[in-house]
Amino acid sequence: MHNATHKLYHFPLSPFSRKVRLSLAEKRIEVELVEERYWEQDPDFLRRNPAGKVPVLRMDGRTFADSTAICEYLEEIHPEPALLPKAAEQRYEVRRLVAWFDDKFNAEVTSKLLGERVFRKLMGTGYPDSGNVKAGSKAIKYHLDYMAWLLDQRRWLAGNDLSLADFAAAAHLSCLDYVSDVDWNRSEVVKDWYAKIKSRPAFRSLLADQVSGFPQPSHYADLDF
Repeated sequence: MHNATHKLYHFPLSPFSRKVRLSLAEKRIEVELVEERYWEQDPDFLRRNPAGKVPVLRMDGRTFADSTAICEYLEEIHPEPALLPKAAEQRYEVRRLVAWFDDKFNAEVTSKLLGERVFRKLMGTGYPDSGNVKAGSKAIKYHLDYMAWLLDQRRWLAGNDLSLADFAAAAHLSCLDYVSDVDWNRSEVVKDWYAKIKSRPAFRSLLADQVSGFPQPSHYADLDF
């Protein structure tokens, strides 16, 4: 049963929205998903978040913005299951990697590939810039290799336990996978990591996402690729 007071204003192919959706689902906090075409700058939406970005969480009569701040808030009010470790040094590593994906990976890969292939069409801002697409396709290889290097030493990206770092990475990669932009054959260890995350119950709603004008590729929701 959905709690009528919990709403998440999101866009299906927003990695920041997906990171929050994964955190909510992992903690079994039910929310109603409200799709928000945030680039249309609807006045009602701008009142909820003057930054004009998704996700925005409406919970218990209060409004929360910024995906990382939301995830940390959820961790504080709903500590189980934990997505941030107890020890300061390990918490630092999770936060470092969340920032890595949400800043560096987003700037070098997601905004270049998803931005050109999907959002240009959705927002009606012209044709894809092939230079950006090439740069994004080149950069993702470096990031996948970095993930492989981390996963060679750890069970999950930030350590031995699943954390917000894994959800941040999976949020970006699942959006890119929706437009078939991830070469899963580049690294067996990264592919195994994604298969493990993809098969978690928390991931189910992401695999059901449909964006009109962009049909799901056949492998996207297949748990065995």
